[in-house]
Amino acid sequence: MASKFASVAAAACVLVSVALLARTEDPKPGVDWPSFRGHRAAGVAEGFRTPETWDVATGKGVQWKSPIEGLGHSSPVVWRDRIYVTTAISGKGDAGLKPGLYGNIDSVADDTPHTWKLIALDKKSGKTIYNRTILSGVPAVKRHLKSTHANATLATDGTTIIAMLGSEGLYAFDMNGKQLWKQDFGVLDSGFFQAPAYQWEFSSSPIIHDGVVIVLADVQKGSFVAAHDAKTGKQLWRTDRTDVPTFGSPTIHQAGGRTMVLVNGWRHTGAYDFKTGAEIWKLNGGGDIPTPTPITGHGFVYITNAHGKSSPVYAIKETAKGDISLQGDATTNEHVAWTAPQSGSYMSTPVLYGDLLYVTRWQGILLAFDARTGERAYQQRLGEGGAFTASTVAGDGKLYIANEDGDVFVIKAGRTFEQVAKNTMGESLFATPAISEGVIYFRTSRSVIAVRR
Repeated sequence: MASKFASVAAAACVLVSVALLARTEDPKPGVDWPSFRGHRAAGVAEGFRTPETWDVATGKGVQWKSPIEGLGHSSPVVWRDRIYVTTAISGKGDAGLKPGLYGNIDSVADDTPHTWKLIALDKKSGKTIYNRTILSGVPAVKRHLKSTHANATLATDGTTIIAMLGSEGLYAFDMNGKQLWKQDFGVLDSGFFQAPAYQWEFSSSPIIHDGVVIVLADVQKGSFVAAHDAKTGKQLWRTDRTDVPTFGSPTIHQAGGRTMVLVNGWRHTGAYDFKTGAEIWKLNGGGDIPTPTPITGHGFVYITNAHGKSSPVYAIKETAKGDISLQGDATTNEHVAWTAPQSGSYMSTPVLYGDLLYVTRWQGILLAFDARTGERAYQQRLGEGGAFTASTVAGDGKLYIANEDGDVFVIKAGRTFEQVAKNTMGESLFATPAISEGVIYFRTSRSVIAVRR
């Protein structure tokens, strides 16, 4: 009998241990940066001093620099003591990216076999912990001159790593790179809806919330938003959308006791119920190639897009319901608190920092708005131009804004413009940086670079 009880007790201990190991931990503020733009896509990390100046060429302020083979706009994600990125390696010696302000819609002609990889780096040293091949083959769709075949940023909850590779599938790994499951969505063809032959590749990043993976796939045919179980990959719900290809990522927001999934769009910006996928509200209009991700704060959902005529910034009440589309020349209604026409961002997701909403336009114009009223605090050009694709991040009272040429502008947060520094990374830069414990991790076209105070 004693032996039987001992066996039962031992089994119970094993089950408890497994449960503890499998338990998802909450991100540590200022330490973990678990998905695109960190927790809830806010782009803010506080609690640590962050750098103002550094020099990559001389190594001043550079904690480490690690080369990454191939191309990827997959931003670094951070969980505890590791950095994770994906990359796609072309069969060509130099697949190439073309930075700058131009309107070429061409696809890159590269039908060589590619290799997609998941890479984990030590956060303090930059040393490779593992470099895992996910798959190899010829990409199902082409990419834009500024795009890569590994655009989407990873998502992690400390137990599972989710990689969305568009037409190549949705993958789940454990923290040591072991594949857990895969979901195949078929060809997800993103590109210019007015010229479907031009393919630009997939870019919407997945998110994880409460053990559920959320994927947004606005493509030429069969757009949808869907939820999958993070442990098994099982589809929990899928809601069809009627939008053109879009390139932003979903966001989770909680208000009024309800959890919702927020998405940007042109024909259908909106919110969906996290548990069921049912539509909560929708907004029609704005830019027709929406790329920025929704962000939230002060009781509002902030949406912006800038391709097309209107280029708006919207502040939508988090209590919105139904069709909240603006009629005629209206800039407000019962659900839209304020709108800033001709002020939106084409590529970069804004950052809400304190009481101000900062919007970086593609041409390098920074606008600061009172987040509650929409009153413009200032408008200022950064440097001498260039294209700005990476999203703004903030911490320690400063904004970090990078252009495609690799120049990083450090701006003091506040109602008046004050540039603290301009730093050059030495390589083109499209991916949004991550911040962890005061260190900023930049993914350039060839490297991951850690800069510190």
